[in-house]
Amino acid sequence: MKDILFKYMSKFTNLTQAEQQVIMEDLVIEECKKGTVLLRQGEIPTRCYFVLKGCIREYAIDEDGNEVTSNFYTEEQAIVPKADHPSAYSFTCLEDSLLVNGDFDIENDMFDKYTQLESMTRKMTEENFIQLKDDFAEFIASTPEERFKALLQKRPDLIKRVPQHQLASYLGITPESLSRIKKRVIDKQ
Repeated sequence: MKDILFKYMSKFTNLTQAEQQVIMEDLVIEECKKGTVLLRQGEIPTRCYFVLKGCIREYAIDEDGNEVTSNFYTEEQAIVPKADHPSAYSFTCLEDSLLVNGDFDIENDMFDKYTQLESMTRKMTEENFIQLKDDFAEFIASTPEERFKALLQKRPDLIKRVPQHQLASYLGITPESLSRIKKRVIDKQ
C-alpha cells in the first residue's frame, strides 16, 4: 500500500524516496470497515484522508430528508473537508477501506518539519480543485445519458462498487431512469 502513496506523492514533489519514507513514518494509516462514518453532516472536521484502498461516499441530507450523493472517493484520492466549519456533508465507507488519516491540528507541525510537504499538499489540492471544477461544468451542461456515459468513461469501477440508488443520486436522476439509461447505453455497445 505504501507504493500507492509513494507513486502519488512523486507526482507532486521531487522529494527523494528516502525523504518520502521519513514522512510516511509520521503518517497514520487506518483500516475502516464498510459502514464506518468518517464525518457526519454538521460536525466540524478535524481530519482529512487519502484513500489507499476502498470507496468513500460524500453525501448530504436535504431539507426533505433525502440523501443526495455528491462524490465518491476511491484509490489515490484525497478527502479534504473544510476545517473549522460545520461540514455540509457526511462521509461514509462503502467498502472496507485503508486510509491515510491526517489530523488538522498537527498539519502545521508536519509542514514545519517537512517544508516540501506543504507545497506538495497545495499542488494536490489545486489539481483536485481544477478536476472538480471541470467535472462540475461538464455535469451541468450534460444530459443524464451523457452523465452516465462520462461516468462509464472516467470511473467505470463505480458501476460495480456503488449501489444503484446512490449512483443515481450522484448522477442527479432516479434509480429507474438510471436503469433505463444503462439498458439503452449497454444495448448500443
